[in-house]
Amino acid sequence: MPADSGNPFHIGELATRTGRTVHAIRWYEAQGLVPGVSRDEGGRRLYGELHVGWLDLMDRLRRTGMTIAEMREYTALALKGKTTLPQRRDLLAAHRARVTETIAEWKRALSLVDRKIDFYDEWMQTGHRPPLIPIETPGPKQPVRKPRTRR
Repeated sequence: MPADSGNPFHIGELATRTGRTVHAIRWYEAQGLVPGVSRDEGGRRLYGELHVGWLDLMDRLRRTGMTIAEMREYTALALKGKTTLPQRRDLLAAHRARVTETIAEWKRALSLVDRKIDFYDEWMQTGHRPPLIPIETPGPKQPVRKPRTRR
């Protein structure tokens, strides 16, 4: 990660600016997911603007189910510079496909939860147990699309 222009700041300010705890930031660093951290003359970590965005990216990748190993791979590729742009793009495209499938699965699950809530609402309103909710048979899984290459 190239050095930032601008004034560096310490971990407390990074925590404040990103809404993450100092502990969480140190965890990301320990996992090798926050590159380019320098230290001041007192040995305290110094961060820049790029770290704010990078930490947000790492957090979002983690929240969307990317493995720590994949995040490390992405970070290592980023450190190698622009020659790795195709690999980084492909890694993110594959992750996007997995996230899209997870969202579809969660939407199907949410639909069932909604129907179950409606079932109980009807039962409480009428005082009579409604017919059972029909089971949805899951359709065939959509194939994970291969990342497109841009030319």
